[in-house]
Amino acid sequence: METIIFTQNLTKRYGKARGIEAVNLEVREGEIFGFIGPNGAGKSTTIRTLLGLIQPTSGVAKIFGQDITHHGPELRQRIGYLPSEVFYYDNMRAIDLLRYSAKFYNHPRQETEKRMHQLAELLNLDLGKRIDDLSYGNKKKVGIVQGLQHQPDLIILDEPTGGLDPLMQQTFFDLMQSENQRGATILFSSHILGEVQRLCDRVAIIKEGKIVAIESIDTLRKNSHVIVHAELAAPADTKLLKLPGITNLEKTASSLRFLYRGDTNRLTAMLAKLQLVNLSIEEPDLEELFLHYYQKDAA
Repeated sequence: METIIFTQNLTKRYGKARGIEAVNLEVREGEIFGFIGPNGAGKSTTIRTLLGLIQPTSGVAKIFGQDITHHGPELRQRIGYLPSEVFYYDNMRAIDLLRYSAKFYNHPRQETEKRMHQLAELLNLDLGKRIDDLSYGNKKKVGIVQGLQHQPDLIILDEPTGGLDPLMQQTFFDLMQSENQRGATILFSSHILGEVQRLCDRVAIIKEGKIVAIESIDTLRKNSHVIVHAELAAPADTKLLKLPGITNLEKTASSLRFLYRGDTNRLTAMLAKLQLVNLSIEEPDLEELFLHYYQKDAA
């Protein structure tokens, strides 16, 4: 299986400030590869370096087997990119902006035009509106169309769902799976664990500019905590709270909050013995997961 993205000790420094340090990645053909970490961990710096938007300080980065520094323009012909923040010419209509963008790619114009309209219809995007009149979510849709209309072989997504409502997020995930089935390899960067778990095959975890783990999504699921928050009618028996797998317990007379990793049946059996007023069980975002679970990896 061909390696689509390859980095070896890829490093980017901003003077004395940290960027990324010795990043080693290998993304295989046909994968949906997650790239996850807290905000400021180095995800966007890695992506911008891969795209040739910023130059590496040292190390190697190749896409489709070619060095990004020497073959950037031709490589970008095969890449679709959606940045975390999209900025466009405000006075242009969406359709004019997308047609202008399409001219940068060596792709048949009729196919690109057809694809543009298909994607706009799928995303419920009004192509006739000026960019300045679009909401943040609709500007994000313009970015999605722009990144996909030339049918790229590699799709790089940096926090792609910001601004999209839950229904449109589901449409977006379905679209990514469809693109993957078409043959596109996808690098999906996010700080939201749930998004990565539902879409990706493997994940690289970055913290403070360094890769701390590369795992299959099944391994990540098994190692994930959940956050339990309970409102109580009466104080909880301390003995019940010694259940193995409970960490970071915060307790008051009327509430409990803790992280849990372990057998779900044991957790629910313990909760059933409490006098509950309200209960929520949710997965942590990566900020919290990193703080409590990956701390040992960064040590």
